[in-house]
Amino acid sequence: MKGEIKLSDLAEKEGKMVELKPEKLMKLPEPYESLEKFSEPLGGFSELDGFVAIDLDWKPKSEEEEKELLAKFIRGLKRLMDKEANWTFLYPLIISLDYCTRCKSCSSACHVYLASGREEIYRPTFRSEVFRRLLNSLHGKLKAKFFGSMKLNAKVLLRLAELAYRCNLCRRCTQFCPIGIDNALITREIRKLFAQELGVAPKALHNQGTLKHLKKGSSTGLTPEGFRSIVKFIEEEIEEKIGKKLRLPVDQKGSEILLIHNAGDYLSRVENVIAYALIFEEAGLDWTLSSEPFGYDVVNYGVWYDDVQLARIAFKHLEIARKLEVEKIVIGECGHAHKALLALADRLLLEECRIPRESGITLLWELVRKKLNLDPSKNDFPVTLHDPCNIVRNLGIVEPQRKILKKICPNFREMEPNGFYNYCCGGGGGLAIMNSLNFSEFRNKISARMKFSQILNVFHGFSSKKIVCAPCSNCRNTLRDLFEHYRAINMNYCTLSELIANAMVDYEFWKFLEQ
Repeated sequence: MKGEIKLSDLAEKEGKMVELKPEKLMKLPEPYESLEKFSEPLGGFSELDGFVAIDLDWKPKSEEEEKELLAKFIRGLKRLMDKEANWTFLYPLIISLDYCTRCKSCSSACHVYLASGREEIYRPTFRSEVFRRLLNSLHGKLKAKFFGSMKLNAKVLLRLAELAYRCNLCRRCTQFCPIGIDNALITREIRKLFAQELGVAPKALHNQGTLKHLKKGSSTGLTPEGFRSIVKFIEEEIEEKIGKKLRLPVDQKGSEILLIHNAGDYLSRVENVIAYALIFEEAGLDWTLSSEPFGYDVVNYGVWYDDVQLARIAFKHLEIARKLEVEKIVIGECGHAHKALLALADRLLLEECRIPRESGITLLWELVRKKLNLDPSKNDFPVTLHDPCNIVRNLGIVEPQRKILKKICPNFREMEPNGFYNYCCGGGGGLAIMNSLNFSEFRNKISARMKFSQILNVFHGFSSKKIVCAPCSNCRNTLRDLFEHYRAINMNYCTLSELIANAMVDYEFWKFLEQ
């Protein structure tokens, strides 16, 4: 029951810490309120809340294994707080650890906490305080006595690691904190400690994500040969279904723009790739794609859990742009890639490695405003906008996408809240791609619950086709699974570029989408 969970329970309580009950979750509008039971994971360790994010068998099986695990954690904790080992994010981490007043104002800003029925372990401050107390214990008895301590054992580490993946890293809590304490950063640094020092991270992020990206050139496993084959297929599709003979520029050295999409779009959302090609062609831009490994996949999963992997992939993206001698990189509609390349890369890479980078969203607004012949009546259906956290809250790109939709969609309507105050889709922080064991239930029923409620409310009273514009690949994947889970009626999603392409006078783009 609420109020009974204590910080010390992470290290001491036997069995499952929290038993979530569907009837206690935040209510959804009818007819989507559902009281089905949560399933238990088929395998894996789950003593936190019944869900398993970290699909590894890493629970120690003997006292010796536990001692070794604890020793690695202590070494990692020391390295995390060392300015030589963690020069990237140490100082903002220290500020957030030292200056939190424990007022819990951030709780009312957290969609996971609210959607769960206000379960204590999902407060943004809960995992941060556990981590803070582990640090206090490391720094001696005096600090532990005055500021709180935490027993260190395997149980607390297993639960803390899981708890770090009950957060979308959306930073809405930071926005509502009176002094800007960044609990999302603390959570991300906890993930980093477990990944870099203990080798513990969800397989979807590390083994099947970053490692595959470094080995194959794409987190999807798409090879250069496969990419070129898809480009040829896209050209044929454009000619057959839209009636335009168009060759997508690939490896054009000296172009002004290198456009990099999320590689998932080439495999499951070619409409977005086609839309950008049509828009850039009509606008007369000098641009190119790349067939080099890494050059056709802007994904960078390291942004969620590991500085080393983040730096390796960011460097590859910039290296390819330099080889092609382009003037700038334009990032397609992928939220975490915006954060990785537009913000975090500058903390990790030397100045001589850098090259100008721009969001595809700001470029699209310039083209809509000045270059394209558009007919808004072609988008005459209800449209709302989901704000990806990494693009809006973390980078401040708020108005361009709204100006576009107001110009090309007569029935555009805003969710509430929106813009800087938006709620995460529920898939941020890597949760969108984590589907092992029973973890998709946590995403669909809890972390994405607030977003689904927003969508239902903004479209209340509309029975015909309804479109959520989501300019982020992971957000669209989350919405896809969410709509399927709840069997949402006449609900669909698309990219910003697709709505622009559909409004272009010379094409019937939406008919292509529906074929």
